[in-house]
Amino acid sequence: MEEEYIRLIFGLKLKQIRTDKNLSLFGLAKITGLSKSYLNEIEKGKKYPKRDKIVTLADALDTTYDQLVSLKLDKNLAPIGEILQSRLLKEIPLELFGIKESDLIDIIAEAPLKVNAFISTLIEISKHYNVSKESFYLAALRSYQEAQNNYFDWIEQEVEHFAKAYSIPLNQKIKASDLEEILIEEYGYTINNEELNQHQELTNLRSVFIPKTKLLLISKEADESQRTFIYAKEIAYNFLKLTDRLYTFSWIKFDTFDQVLTNFYASYFSGALIIPRKTLVEALKSFFEQETFNEDELFQLIDRFTGSPETFYQRLTNILPKDFNMKNLFFLRFRYKPERDDFQMTKELHITSTQEPHGNENNQHYCRRWISIKNLARIPNSESKHLIGAQISSYNDTNNKYLVLSSATKDPIRRGYYRSIALGILISPHSQGKISFLNDSSIPQRLVGVTCESCSIADCRERVTPPLVLERLERFAKTDAVVESLMEKFGGTTRS
Repeated sequence: MEEEYIRLIFGLKLKQIRTDKNLSLFGLAKITGLSKSYLNEIEKGKKYPKRDKIVTLADALDTTYDQLVSLKLDKNLAPIGEILQSRLLKEIPLELFGIKESDLIDIIAEAPLKVNAFISTLIEISKHYNVSKESFYLAALRSYQEAQNNYFDWIEQEVEHFAKAYSIPLNQKIKASDLEEILIEEYGYTINNEELNQHQELTNLRSVFIPKTKLLLISKEADESQRTFIYAKEIAYNFLKLTDRLYTFSWIKFDTFDQVLTNFYASYFSGALIIPRKTLVEALKSFFEQETFNEDELFQLIDRFTGSPETFYQRLTNILPKDFNMKNLFFLRFRYKPERDDFQMTKELHITSTQEPHGNENNQHYCRRWISIKNLARIPNSESKHLIGAQISSYNDTNNKYLVLSSATKDPIRRGYYRSIALGILISPHSQGKISFLNDSSIPQRLVGVTCESCSIADCRERVTPPLVLERLERFAKTDAVVESLMEKFGGTTRS
């Protein structure tokens, strides 16, 4: 491990311990007799103190010498140590992102917790080098969300401040017209409902913002829930003073991570305004107290706040970890076009740690036993516009079980496509104490895999392709066993 990295890790640990004890640099300098500037250089990884000074620091911070000099980091900083020891910063093309290694070291030293998401992403890149800039940014954002349990209290507070300032009752369903009026009267927007539909190339867009004239182009096909969400996002950009922003959806174009981050902040604000925290918490408590699961009750709960299942399920990933202490969750979004018979995962989020149904290699087939996939296959031929389902999924390679709630609808953006959202909650003694209907025997229980290619479930009727990954591993194991036997037969020794 390089010396500069050892200095950095020491500095990160020193700063974390100091801040955990609510000590300023000035305060630490006063009780140790070391200068504030010297301590600042240590924390930034510029200098490494001698043994006697480390002993002084350890005594002042009520820790041990060994604890300070150890390269082992706690949960919040562990990814940083992992990437530094992996030498990944020497291998990946940082210049692709306009970053010098020295700059990245300075960023890490300045705000280690905020860049922890980047570090986790860089570790992932070490395994998969062919990653685009866009994929890097989106993966970094997802890691940032997961590191924060997808809850951002400062945005929640800003939503309440906005609602109070503009007399928006958070105990009532918000109307698009109310937010449109604020955009026009308060922020000088002009709304155009015609222009987008005159361009065939823009049929999959619901809005474009022209900053120079504050012109917001809205598709005539945007429904009430889409308009409400778009208007709330535009309010967020203005109310939160987010300047480096996107002017359409993030899957079209973005140039910097800041643009992706501000898009997320504005989206979070929008969801929190449409589905207020306090009201949702009370509604969820009532819903979870029911002894049996009722699809209609879940539909009514979603419809009470929004016509967008995705907005609702996303909001649950904010609220369940914070207010119900359910921190083992996954959120998945799938897209499906019947003519192609292809189910694509287009979004995923994991809270606390990566749960079983995570993204996999390209060209693999997701398990058809998942409730989200089953409903997505059914929705094109269903008379219902919104299929809701619940399932208890047990993964065949682990002992984990999840309550999975899922909604399938037409894709609100892409014509000819359908979309399903899945929210998985790890079944544990804690969640069983919070959700009464987990004991409802009418909820289907299925043994599931992740992909057909990697699944060992025998005699699976839903399987669409053989377990190619497992078969390949089995062939390799048999080949290795034969080679090993030849080594013993003719060489007299085995390979180490």
